[in-house]
Amino acid sequence: MSHLHQPQPNPLEDLDQWEADVVERYPEPGKPSEEFRNYGEDTRAGVKEFYRLNHRYQTLDFVRQKQAQFLPLRQSQMTVWEAMEFLNQLVDDSDPDTDLSQIEHLMQTAEAIRADGHPRWMILTGLIHDLGKVLCLFGEPQWAVVGDTFPVGCRFSDRIVLAEYFDDNPDQADARYNTPLGIYQPQIGLSQVSMSWGHDEYLYQVVKDRMPEEALYMIRYHSFYAGHRESAYDHLMNDHDQQMFHWVRLFNPYDLYTKSDQRPDVQQLRPYYEELINEFLPGKLNW
Repeated sequence: MSHLHQPQPNPLEDLDQWEADVVERYPEPGKPSEEFRNYGEDTRAGVKEFYRLNHRYQTLDFVRQKQAQFLPLRQSQMTVWEAMEFLNQLVDDSDPDTDLSQIEHLMQTAEAIRADGHPRWMILTGLIHDLGKVLCLFGEPQWAVVGDTFPVGCRFSDRIVLAEYFDDNPDQADARYNTPLGIYQPQIGLSQVSMSWGHDEYLYQVVKDRMPEEALYMIRYHSFYAGHRESAYDHLMNDHDQQMFHWVRLFNPYDLYTKSDQRPDVQQLRPYYEELINEFLPGKLNW
């Protein structure tokens, strides 16, 4: 098995820059269509470089290497709250747009879901959905932690953001992988499809035996915009996937549009969320 050289530069100013860019691509429902992001000359240089690296190096071989490296889940043992505090180390003091901690960002998402009366498991999903970003603290570069996710082992859709950068991906020229189905069968189901490596898949693997299936779809596919926003991979999805993507689409606005400078009171809210964590994800988890 060949091993690609993995560059380590981090072209984004911070991980939240990727999510801010997604919001520009997919504005809140109701905004006029002319506000949708036109990806091209106006794309920020750091975002372009991020996707150049992501699209070049996210191959089926790379994903399999990362699964072998991380999915024994031997990096650490932490409770959910400890993982949230660990993630706080990713706060970038130089970011001019926000001085909120990662815990505050997670609570903003969870509190918006709670305010709309959704089930307790969904509130918890909002709280934990980005915890897979601890991969950065385990030494992974940004392009292997965040970014739009997509299937590997088959042709890359032209509806993936900045798809032209896949021209440098060796799988693009591999006859096994460059057809619409690639190594898969029609409607095989996403559970049988390898996705690009990042925080979505990693957290899914950490909690997959403890959370409801609806929550697991939200966690595993919330960055799969080519799937749940562009319907670019319907040929791989089965009927069950299509049904479960209702939950992914329900979750997506809470993920994208709830960030604000209004700080949640972490200490006041902590007892509620620790009780919620103990209901579904008690004790230390393997990371």
